[in-house]
Amino acid sequence: MFDGQVLPLCDRRPRARYRPYVLRIGLTGGIGSGKSTVAALLAARGALVVDADRIAREVVEPGTPGLAAVVEVFGPGVLTAEGALDRPALAGIVFADPDARARLDGIVHPLVRARAQEVIGAAPDDAVVVQDVPLLVETGQAGAHDLVLVVEADLETRVARLGLRGLSEQDARARIAAQATDSQRRAVADVVLDNSGTPEDLAAQVDRFWDTHVARRAQRPGGGDVHA
Repeated sequence: MFDGQVLPLCDRRPRARYRPYVLRIGLTGGIGSGKSTVAALLAARGALVVDADRIAREVVEPGTPGLAAVVEVFGPGVLTAEGALDRPALAGIVFADPDARARLDGIVHPLVRARAQEVIGAAPDDAVVVQDVPLLVETGQAGAHDLVLVVEADLETRVARLGLRGLSEQDARARIAAQATDSQRRAVADVVLDNSGTPEDLAAQVDRFWDTHVARRAQRPGGGDVHA
């Protein structure tokens, strides 16, 4: 069990510090791992959470250039009668066709990154910014962060959680398989949290992560004021 384990991989990629006192944490994990729960726990600690999924929804809202680009590539069949993006219809296309998924990513990912940078640029100089990025590994964004925090859960736990969201077992396994593997995420991780247990177990791991990697930073000269 990886209980907030610090992995000896931190020196394998360059760090990009865009602003001197903003701590940038890249949060990632496979679908059904509980990454959003970790994001909420970090937000409760005072972190500014930039949710890539939420931004991805915003950039393809009706009337946006993003939605127009998606329709141009995939056709009007990905729209609802009201003119909004028909997410199940689009998912049925991209999860069955890696090339189609790549085309969609090519439209959405640049828009998400641009909007995320706007949000981060407006943050206070002493902010702890958590970028919640499901496809952090797949999009090569690990090096843009000071720390990479990965959330894991065993496969069957993830499938069961996705079933509670209304996905069939087949669809759940297909979506998991379409993402990076646990080993690929661990290869860029500084810290791995195991969310196969209870909510209390996960909260304790998040507390240890914050105390070890974030609050400690506040004690360094020039490290900013981090509120625990």
